[in-house]
Formats: sequence, C-alpha cells, structure tokens
Amino acid sequence: MGLLEMRETQTGYMHPDYADSLREFGKPRHLLRCDGWVLERQIHGFPFKDGMGCYPLFVCRDWSKLCADLKDLETDLVSLALVTDPWGHYDLTYLRECFDFVKPFKEHFVADLRLPIDMIVSKHHRYYARKALRHVKVELCSDPASYLEEWVQLYTTLVERHKISGIRVFSQEAFARQLSIPGMLMFRGVAQGNTVGANLIYTIGKIAYTHLSAYSPRGYDLRAAYAVRLAAIEHLRANGALWINLAAGAGLKSDGEDGLSKFKRGWSTGTRTTYFCGRIFDQERYEEIVKAKGIASTDYFPAYRRGEFG
Repeated sequence: MGLLEMRETQTGYMHPDYADSLREFGKPRHLLRCDGWVLERQIHGFPFKDGMGCYPLFVCRDWSKLCADLKDLETDLVSLALVTDPWGHYDLTYLRECFDFVKPFKEHFVADLRLPIDMIVSKHHRYYARKALRHVKVELCSDPASYLEEWVQLYTTLVERHKISGIRVFSQEAFARQLSIPGMLMFRGVAQGNTVGANLIYTIGKIAYTHLSAYSPRGYDLRAAYAVRLAAIEHLRANGALWINLAAGAGLKSDGEDGLSKFKRGWSTGTRTTYFCGRIFDQERYEEIVKAKGIASTDYFPAYRRGEFG
C-alpha cells in the first residue's frame, strides 16, 4: 500500500495529520511497521530526545509490529511513554514484551451501540436530554472546519472553566488541522440561532472515539450536553457504528465519583482499561538527566519530565 493510499484510508487518531496537529509538542515520527505515530521531544538542557505517544491515545494499525518498531528507536531516543488505545489488538503479555513497565491507567467508559437506546442511556440522562431538546437543536456539521472560530470560542470557555493546561489546551492551529481530518464528526447544539455547544467525535472503522466537547455558558444553563450526546449516539447507531469510546473521568486518578465520570457513566454500558506504558532505551543517559535535574524518587515517567503537563 502506497503512502497516498494509506493517507486516504486512515481516519481520526490514525491519520498522519492528527500527529501533525500536535507538532508544537514534538516532531511527529511514523512507526512504519505498526503504522502508528509518536512525538519526538527535545529534552531541555540536554542534546538528547525522548518520545511520547500522541494525546490522548496511541493508536496503530498493526499492534503485532510495535515491538519491532520500538527496536528502531533505541539509538535515537532516551525513553518513550504512551497510553494505549482501549480497542487495540494486544494483550498484557505482549505489551510487557515491548515495554519496561505496563500499568493500568484509566478506565474508559464505553457503550455497545448494538443495544437498544434505553439499555445504553440511563433514565436520568434520557430525561434531561428530552428536556434540553425542547430548546436545543442538534446538527451534524457537513464541514466541521468551517466552524473553527465558534469551536475555539467554546473550547476557550472549557479551558477557563476547568483551568486546563498543557497539551490538552490545543492551539487554534491544532484545531484547524483536527477539524479537517477524515473521520471527524461535529455535532453542534444550537439555541435561538446561536451555537451553545459541540461534541467532536473521530471514527476509526466501526469504533467512535469522543474527542472533545465544549459548551458556552448558555449551553450549560440549557444542559445542551445531554441533547448533543443523545443525538450523537443515535446517529452513530443508525449509521453502523458498533461501539463508542466516551473516554475517562477527570484527573489522573479518577475514583469514578467526579462529575464527568457520572455524566459519562450515564451513556455507557461498561468500561475498558487503558495502559500507561514506558520504556527506557538508554539507561545511562536517563540516569544522567534525572541526576542533573535533582529529581527525587517518583512514580512519574519519565521522571525528568515530572510536572511539565500540570
């Protein structure tokens, strides 16, 4: 398969343009065998580089080839860290062959879209969705990129409301690229002619991945998120999607009781585990950097980047 043909068949997080949308955080590097992407990052203060999987998930076409691709990184990178796709074709034994450590990271809420809607969506959420739909009209945008300015305004509200920092902030340039990637679906909530919220979803085959959602102050008042999410799920079910990944709750160590977890649980039929995987390619250089930075004992990996992403 040629590169042009690969680009035409790839969608969502698998598409080269998604990795490229994150280039302000590192140089995209294609893993040729597994057909996945990582970001190469300069290690501040040192003539070395390390790697990270694309946020929020490392997704690839052929997981069985990942170990071979990582072998190629040994001479170029000090370390690599990534979070696995919960729909990836791997098992723990294989991941442990590829990485120095593999830890359960987050439980992602998922929904089996083959089930009837009342078995997917809780009674509570159906009630608030019906109520919101009295005031909010939901549209599937035929050209998401044309709503870039509106989306950036909505997302700025989200960033300020939840004090989001680091890679999750995303620049307008990053969004311009992301909204144009094949497989992008934008569900837009409108009230009295004004956009009050939107849900961005990427599709890869029969799996839908909720990418981001954001709402205006008016959207929060109208509980537009319920209307938009119900419309998205109904559209995906009607168009052959088998599963939707709703992602995880808030924070690195969500106990499942935060507001975001409760909201997502009401649209889900279960959970799937993501794994945080790390590998040190050059132990000597890794220890040199940690020592030079005066890093005390920590579970953070790589230790020398502790605190960079807030």
